[in-house]
Amino acid sequence: MQLARFSLRNALFVAPMAGVSDRPFRQVCKAHGAGLAVSEMVTSNALLYATEKTRHRTDHQGETGPVSVQIAGADPAMMAEAARHNVDRGAQIIDINMGCPAKKVCNVMAGSALLRDEALVGKILDSVVAAVSDTPVTLKIRTGWSRAHRNAPRIARIAEAAGIRLLAVHGRTREDAYMGEAEYDTIAEVKSRVAIPVIANGDITSAEKARSVLQRTGADGLMIGRGAQGRPWIFREIEHFLATGRRLPPPSVDEIHRISRAHLAAIHAFYGAEKGVRIARKHMGWYVAGFAGAAHFRQILNVQSDPEAQFAVVDHFFGQLADQGAACRVADSFPEELAA
Repeated sequence: MQLARFSLRNALFVAPMAGVSDRPFRQVCKAHGAGLAVSEMVTSNALLYATEKTRHRTDHQGETGPVSVQIAGADPAMMAEAARHNVDRGAQIIDINMGCPAKKVCNVMAGSALLRDEALVGKILDSVVAAVSDTPVTLKIRTGWSRAHRNAPRIARIAEAAGIRLLAVHGRTREDAYMGEAEYDTIAEVKSRVAIPVIANGDITSAEKARSVLQRTGADGLMIGRGAQGRPWIFREIEHFLATGRRLPPPSVDEIHRISRAHLAAIHAFYGAEKGVRIARKHMGWYVAGFAGAAHFRQILNVQSDPEAQFAVVDHFFGQLADQGAACRVADSFPEELAA
């Protein structure tokens, strides 16, 4: 896929997820087939640039490009300055968050709350595009503020007019949060209204579902969030299936062990031992979801307080699975609690 001057491996994107899409997660997804990984959203408030959280979220050292950074805020001038700041720090693509449904974001009229004010949406997009004219700007939205107000098609036209180069649409409203099932008719309508690439997002948990969503929406690509948690190989599975119509064999227990162990090491290297131990718990828990003994594994892992102990727990768990000849879970048995 071509995005401005960047030739991407494919049109499969890693969704920006707060507390998840850090550099180690983005890198493991790119290594297993993702064409682009968008960072966790970073604030447009300059007073918070120096905080530890923002510094980690804007650390792209050694990251496989292109580097896409998502910014969030509600003030056009602050958003423009945030875009410039992140480009100066290495961002090659700026993504604007108008899709986050979290109350702490919407309460300050950022994220998906902006969908209620189409005039302000236009001002923000115009300001950001003008501020970084040599850098492509993309946008992530939801289908609308509520089921009664699905205005994504109008927002899409505003975005195209402002010079947005690509639009990702999550198939839920802000009111829906992550409840229920994603709907794709609105995404299909968005695609019919604009000429810029449209990326479909929401409930994509298998290669077959990926093909179905593309067929239903006519979208130019897919964005995958929670479907990639503990399953970064979903990108290569989808890529292969779309190209050949055939499924790849599921990864072996040994391969999942290697991938999770490398991810664990990257987390500790990125955050340091104390913070890395805490952050690694959720990621390792996702890797074992669907295997027998996963709940017990999480209980044990979550009381470990140093990296070596975590490695030992991971090695023991996968060693036992290998000894038992356990088969990897397949897409059809993907845990429902991670399927949004």
